[in-house]
Amino acid sequence: MSTDLTTVPGDVQGFTRAERMRQPLAGKVLEATADHHGVCIRPFMMETIDYDTGEMRYVGVPCGSTVETQCGPCARKARALRQTQCREGWHLDDEPDFTQEPATEQQKLLVAYRADLVAEYRTALTEGAETDAEELREAIHTADADLRNLGVRGKLPNPDAPVTAVRKRSTRRRQDAPNLPRRRVEKRTLGREYAGKFRPSMFLTLTLDTYGRVRKDGTPVDFATYDYRRAARDVVHFAALVDRWWQNLRRCVGWDVQYFATVEPQKRGAPHLHAALRGTIPHSVVKDVTAATYHQVWWPNHDQLVYDGDRLPVWDHERRSFTDPDTRLPLPTWDEAVAELDAPAHVSTFGEQVHSKGILGGTPEAGRHIGYLTKYLTKSVSEVVEQDTTRQREHADRLHAELAVTPCSPRCPIWLRYGIQPLGARSQIASAHCKGKAHRRTTLGLPGRRVLVSRKWSGKSLADHRADRKRFVVETLAAAGIEKPPQDTSRLVWQKVRPGDPGVPPRAHVLMHAISERLTWKAEYDRALLAAQPPPGGHTELSATPHAA
Repeated sequence: MSTDLTTVPGDVQGFTRAERMRQPLAGKVLEATADHHGVCIRPFMMETIDYDTGEMRYVGVPCGSTVETQCGPCARKARALRQTQCREGWHLDDEPDFTQEPATEQQKLLVAYRADLVAEYRTALTEGAETDAEELREAIHTADADLRNLGVRGKLPNPDAPVTAVRKRSTRRRQDAPNLPRRRVEKRTLGREYAGKFRPSMFLTLTLDTYGRVRKDGTPVDFATYDYRRAARDVVHFAALVDRWWQNLRRCVGWDVQYFATVEPQKRGAPHLHAALRGTIPHSVVKDVTAATYHQVWWPNHDQLVYDGDRLPVWDHERRSFTDPDTRLPLPTWDEAVAELDAPAHVSTFGEQVHSKGILGGTPEAGRHIGYLTKYLTKSVSEVVEQDTTRQREHADRLHAELAVTPCSPRCPIWLRYGIQPLGARSQIASAHCKGKAHRRTTLGLPGRRVLVSRKWSGKSLADHRADRKRFVVETLAAAGIEKPPQDTSRLVWQKVRPGDPGVPPRAHVLMHAISERLTWKAEYDRALLAAQPPPGGHTELSATPHAA
């Protein structure tokens, strides 16, 4: 009697344990299928309730991760969106219109009403009427929300007067920094036009200064002489240095330069900036601006640790401040420590290496540089910086050890280790440990955003670009007779799923449903694209009867 092997379980078909272990698991196959069709592989569940019908549903929301190793489909979508944003704003022929609309009568009436509320609020505070003051504060917040709904943007005046005056530092330039010419910045964002028809733009790269000689693998030639302290502080303050560079560039060239930039780490772990600029600027001017740009960090001195290990300042509940663990004397507050400063604690500068290149829009070179700008956006910092060899791992360990004791902001709890109470000190930070990104091994000190885009780059936010994509798809489907009416979500309440909710569907079921839904959408879109194409031979009169076959 013969046996059909197709009906025999896999573990008795002659496979060894090693061969069976190499076979993919069902969950991994499901994730690979979702990744292939562009479906988020780790959606988080939300609960929606319809106010009208009372219907409750569980909806899988894409995670929105920008790291491909966490979720490939979401990361690739985010990268494609950034490429679109870069392309739309880089080479423009017409000046974008950002003319502000005049204030409406309703806005002016509401601002006048708010002014009266603020006057009454301050009078109530002066007279000690705390109850009336609280009610007036709520009314002011309601008026602020109404102004936002009416289209008023920007910061509204705080009804509470500042407790202490803000100390202003001198804006006089450092004697060791070269001077820069300063021009009045014109209200234009386009660069110069050449030969009446060419308006090129630029691609540039800025790097930080050297901290010691390094090898080709990014590790120092001599670990002992490599300046890890300055390297760590430059990484923490890199964003502020870049902001100062853009300010200096605009003041020097005399027009509102717009940019799309990405921040990536070099092999040595130091960040560098790749940027697409609208318009062209002479390379000599770019080098002069870079050499003259610096950022002074007016923070208390933090060169020597005062408290280390388990010996840390103690929170005094009566004084509501941190005290020395031995003498019980209060530590100086942030304002007290800053008031005694007579020199900056650190000065960040760029290195001498500056690369700039002119590029014409619509050329293959422009497309290559857009791809280069967004090349590493789907990778985490730890994936970009190689840590394969013993020297590379030791270099990363030393840099991370310095970052672990480098304060990242005035509110950073690490200030306690230097004997200073951080701004807004409270008992919860008694461990003197900061959870900020600047101190994590995975970020190597890059605490801010990886993509920097000026406000007048494309005149659109990422949400606007997503809406453009959705609008294009809906219009394409409508042209083929596939109507997708907009869904009214105003009556839906969205809330996070409670832990342990028994009604939440399994993740595998959510992925299977999303894959099926994506296949249906793709079939409809392919059908719409096919209907939009002209028939073979170019006889357009046959397109009136697309289903004649």
